[in-house]
Amino acid sequence: MLPTFDEVSEDLEEPAHVVRFGAQVHVKGILGGTEEAGRHVGYLTKYLTKSVTQAAGLAEDATDRQREHARRLAAQLRVTPCSPRCGVRLLYGVQPKGSRMGTTPGVCKGKAHKPEHLGIGGRRVLVSRKWSNKSLSDHRAERSEFVRQLLDKAGVKPSYAVDDGPFLWERTKAGDSDVPTRPALLLQTISQRQQWKADYLAAQLKAGEPPHDNSSATDDQAA
Repeated sequence: MLPTFDEVSEDLEEPAHVVRFGAQVHVKGILGGTEEAGRHVGYLTKYLTKSVTQAAGLAEDATDRQREHARRLAAQLRVTPCSPRCGVRLLYGVQPKGSRMGTTPGVCKGKAHKPEHLGIGGRRVLVSRKWSNKSLSDHRAERSEFVRQLLDKAGVKPSYAVDDGPFLWERTKAGDSDVPTRPALLLQTISQRQQWKADYLAAQLKAGEPPHDNSSATDDQAA
C-alpha cells in the first residue's frame, strides 16, 4: 500500500525548493472615468488576453536560448506534482488525494503541466473571495443594501417589491402546471432588471449623484 499524501506530508521537515520573488503587490486605487483608469485597464487586459508564453518573452521573435529554456521548463513541469490530487505523485510512490483505480501515474489534466501555462495552474486573476474574504452572496447582499439605502434617501419607491423570504425551495418536476415556461421566465427577468435599473437611475438623479457610465470596454470591438 502506497503512503497517502497526508502521511508523506507529515514527514516533511523543509521544502525541497524555495523561490523568493520579493515584494510583488502594489495596490493602487483607480477613479472611474479618468484617463489613468483607461490606461490601467488597457494594460491589465493586454496581459490577461495574452498567453503566458507570450508574456514570458517566447513570442515568434524569441531566441533559441529562450525556446530551449521554455522546453526544459515544460519538461520538468510534466513530472512535477501540481496539487495534492495530481496523478504525477504516483510516479514518486505517493497516493494522490481522491485517487481511484483509473488514476494513471504521471497523467494529470491540470493546466500547470501544459507548455502554454508554464506552471501557472490557477486563475490569472484571483476571485474576490480570495482577497476580500467575502462570498458571492455577501457581495450581492451588500449591493442590494446599498441600492435600498439610495432609494430610501431619494424617496423612490421600487416598482418591484423585493421579498427576502423566508422561502422553502424545492425542485420543479416535468409537467408541473404552476411553473412558467423558460421563455416567459427570461422575459420576466429582463423586464424586472430593466425596471430596477430605471428606479436606480431615478434615485441617483434625485440624490444629486451622476449616473455611472457602465459602458462595455469592447463596444467598439463588438460593433
